[in-house]
Amino acid sequence: MRLGLKLFLGFFLIVGIAAFFVMRIFVNEVKPGVRQAMESTLVDAANVLAEMAAADLKAGHIRDGRFVADLARAQRRDPKAMVWRFPKRTLDYQVTITDAKGIVVYDSTGRDVGRDNSRWNDVYRTLRGEYGARSSPETPGDDTHSVMHVAAPIFDPADGRRLIGVLSLAQPNRSIDPFIAASQRAIMKRGAWLIGLSALIGLLMTAWLMHGVNRLNRYAKAVSAGEPVPPPKPRRDEIGDLGQALETMRRKLEGKAYVEQYVQSLTHEMKSPLAAIRGAAELLQEPLPDADRAHFARSIESQAQRLTETIDKLLALAEVEQYGWLQKHERLALAPLLQAAADAVAVRAQAAGVAIRVEAGAESIQGDGYLLRQALNNLLENAVAFSPAGTVITVGAHAEDDGLALTVADHGSGVPDYALDRVFERFYSLARPGTGQRSSGLGLSFVQEVARLHGGRVSLRNRDDGGAQAVLWLPSRLPSVPPRR
Repeated sequence: MRLGLKLFLGFFLIVGIAAFFVMRIFVNEVKPGVRQAMESTLVDAANVLAEMAAADLKAGHIRDGRFVADLARAQRRDPKAMVWRFPKRTLDYQVTITDAKGIVVYDSTGRDVGRDNSRWNDVYRTLRGEYGARSSPETPGDDTHSVMHVAAPIFDPADGRRLIGVLSLAQPNRSIDPFIAASQRAIMKRGAWLIGLSALIGLLMTAWLMHGVNRLNRYAKAVSAGEPVPPPKPRRDEIGDLGQALETMRRKLEGKAYVEQYVQSLTHEMKSPLAAIRGAAELLQEPLPDADRAHFARSIESQAQRLTETIDKLLALAEVEQYGWLQKHERLALAPLLQAAADAVAVRAQAAGVAIRVEAGAESIQGDGYLLRQALNNLLENAVAFSPAGTVITVGAHAEDDGLALTVADHGSGVPDYALDRVFERFYSLARPGTGQRSSGLGLSFVQEVARLHGGRVSLRNRDDGGAQAVLWLPSRLPSVPPRR
């Protein structure tokens, strides 16, 4: 089972079970609560009626006295009341009066006159000075509907301590059943809304938590696959701490891998010039003609220079390869950028007898100015090395495929077809036309990494006039995440 589903089900079960039991308690408490309120009103009404019936009962006119007449008129009234959306058109009270022995002397329904009620709980307890009440079936033998009876003592008006009878006031419980049912329905409806709202909150909370977890999951998978991805966005919770820990771990692991890789690369690249320096040094220890001695001295100097250039370019490439994304970027005018790159290699071009021409308009591009200048420098240095004296190298820019293509074109002998796709590999190089020497190939590898960071690409094409053209294409808008290596 997925973690998000577990979180949601756990939250929903806790809230749902709690809401269920709370609703059950409320629903079960509605009926006794309403009946307790009804009993309290019956107690008040019974005592009021008991005082009103005392004079007629003492005088022996309870059946034809004023109290009975007033009560009969009241029962014929139509209240025309609307109680909580329920109409009330009749009075539901039933009045029974017994004498001091518990014999019924008046019954508002006219059914129980003369019956002995002294054993009924309401009359029995009231005759003994206690609070008397009972609940009995409305129809004998049928427990579906019940009637609540509350009794009040009738005292002699002249002697407030002498009990002369009992007044029992009854009301059918079915008269309040609609209110109980309505309250229970309202509780159930609001409880359903509560459970639904709790489920929605649980779903949103789970989605919020799983969004952060899934982002970390995608980030970890991308890092495992070797894809360059930005670090997780900072969050002020445990998920944010975990994301920062993953990013720190990635950097340390990648740093360790880079160190191992570049130590191996540097060792491999330094073997050849070191062997040449060692051989020349051993020969210089022997007696040699001045011409040979000068030759070996120049060899040591050139190999030392080669070592220096290799180390510098290797360190520059290592630095740019460790960028997961552009550290900074700005809008750059192309004309000054291309001119600065041409000026940086002007001395070397002049020594090789090669001219550099810059062709650029008012175009601009967004990117890292330093990295782009270094990439153009490396392309120009490579073009100077492979161009014969007297030729012109053209560096320019033009729109291409919703972006800009920075081009460096020479007029040399071109590039063999088998090498077109390999010239940007690390430590791969063609022999120089004049000396036959090969470079480390790190300069063009640097160009390829700069293109990757900008979301672009670099390629080498042969021209129709026999020369070669390097194209560094850059998109008009920088990507949020650089493409995979």
